[in-house]
Amino acid sequence: MLKDDLIIKKYKFINKNNINLNINFLLHSKVKPSDTNEFSARVIDDIFMQYNHDYTMGIFSNQKINSYQLHDINQNFETGNIGGKDYIGMSSNSGISYDIGELKPGESREFVLYIYMKKNKTNESNDEIQKVINKYKKIDSQKKLQEVKTYWKKYLQEHMTLNLKDMNSNIIEIYKRSILMFPLLINKKTGAIIAAPEADENKKHSGGYAYCWPRDAVFISKAFDILKMHEETNEFYLNFCSNTQSENGMWQQRFYSNGNLAPCWGYQVDETASVIFGVYEHFKEIKDINFLKKCVKMCENATDFLIKYIENILNVEEIDVVKKEILEKHNNIEKIEEKPSYDLWEMNEGIHLYSLCSIYAAFDSMINIQEELKQNGSTNRIKEESLLKRKKKLEKYKNEIKKYIEKNLYDEKQKILYRNSNDKNMDISILGSVIPFKVFKANEKTITNTVEKINMTLRTYTGGYLRFEGDSYRDGNCPWVITTLWMALYYIKINNRKKAQECFNLVVNSANEKYLLAEQIDNSTMKPSWIIGLGWSHAMFVIVLNELIDKEL
Repeated sequence: MLKDDLIIKKYKFINKNNINLNINFLLHSKVKPSDTNEFSARVIDDIFMQYNHDYTMGIFSNQKINSYQLHDINQNFETGNIGGKDYIGMSSNSGISYDIGELKPGESREFVLYIYMKKNKTNESNDEIQKVINKYKKIDSQKKLQEVKTYWKKYLQEHMTLNLKDMNSNIIEIYKRSILMFPLLINKKTGAIIAAPEADENKKHSGGYAYCWPRDAVFISKAFDILKMHEETNEFYLNFCSNTQSENGMWQQRFYSNGNLAPCWGYQVDETASVIFGVYEHFKEIKDINFLKKCVKMCENATDFLIKYIENILNVEEIDVVKKEILEKHNNIEKIEEKPSYDLWEMNEGIHLYSLCSIYAAFDSMINIQEELKQNGSTNRIKEESLLKRKKKLEKYKNEIKKYIEKNLYDEKQKILYRNSNDKNMDISILGSVIPFKVFKANEKTITNTVEKINMTLRTYTGGYLRFEGDSYRDGNCPWVITTLWMALYYIKINNRKKAQECFNLVVNSANEKYLLAEQIDNSTMKPSWIIGLGWSHAMFVIVLNELIDKEL
């Protein structure tokens, strides 16, 4: 349903046997509870309800429930025979069944299931919920299906902005799937863009994915702009970023989609730098000076935070002043570590090349933002004097950042860059110094030497790329979609069509049957591995595709 909190699922049963079959449709529903807010279940008026303090979910059909079981359903669900004496129970693990009836050979029958979710209101009775559900039972599901199809076909046509002439069918289908998937990552109320639909609810293998990382969302919104999803990008910056910025100007690591701070394990300075960079990138696409006027204060505050951070780095102080401010502000008196930030991959603390390059680009973007506003006449004389001082400081720090990198993150013997001040492991994020942050040029000898080393250490036998040497996440043996496409962008930059296409084709061929891209690619099968439908993967696909078309590669 487009405007209602209702999912309609239609099933079709076909008897391809030579004998009559009696069909019993079973549904097993387990809702993840919290320790203090458990889900319970009840069956009333042929409606299967699961509820807790905040939410109610109703599962129903226009047919009668044949049987149900609200406790210990795992014991006999697989037998096909469920049942129990209780109409209400404390378990979040329950099930129901429907009698589809007898099907003769070659006969088919459709069954429609409805799933309704709502937030509970104060003093709302079950009778009121039943009235709503009984109204939904009368819906013409075929008509609603057609409405949904029409809506998404129109949406697809509005955002198919690239010329895909002569592209193979797989590329076109992944492109379409990207357009259709992106809206599903967005919280329209807050502008948040989550990394991916959650597939690790119990956090057995990760910290979870259904959160908004500002940095990830910046790169996803870059794809939005290519697809003319400008309104969605506006909402991310003007709504989400504006409302989640800390008082000291930084953005924390990640947030729930409603804008509340989510569990974090440190701070990453590139999260903050990426937002300033992204604001100006978006402006270059939409050319709306009012957008910059609305964002400038937010960007100034973020720049002030980054200035403090970089002054700490450039002064080579052992204590991270910024982190100290954060901890003291929250009355958290503890030993300040010398390592000031997590890296892009959130696994290493230190002074990172990628982070420094993101700050370099943020300062450059802030200079450009100020210049755009000045040319528009949005500043007065006093303000201009202040902005001129700021511009000089930012220009100075841009130069100092590059000098710092060349002095401290450069291997004189091998003539290559390395990723941080603690080790010399190769890391694909070193490419960030060229794309997108433009600290170095793609054809500089230092960069070409570094890329050669990346190919020696991070390129797998299948042609994909790992994140960094010694990666331990999910065993660290599988190439990532974003890293492989990052290399494609580099090769596009140096006009190497063959290698760019090889990287791109490897990713295209890794899509699943629904044309969704994963976080990683299984080396043994060349199919999706781990999280499928990762926003950043699809965003990089769109960005690379756009570059391939633009450069006519």
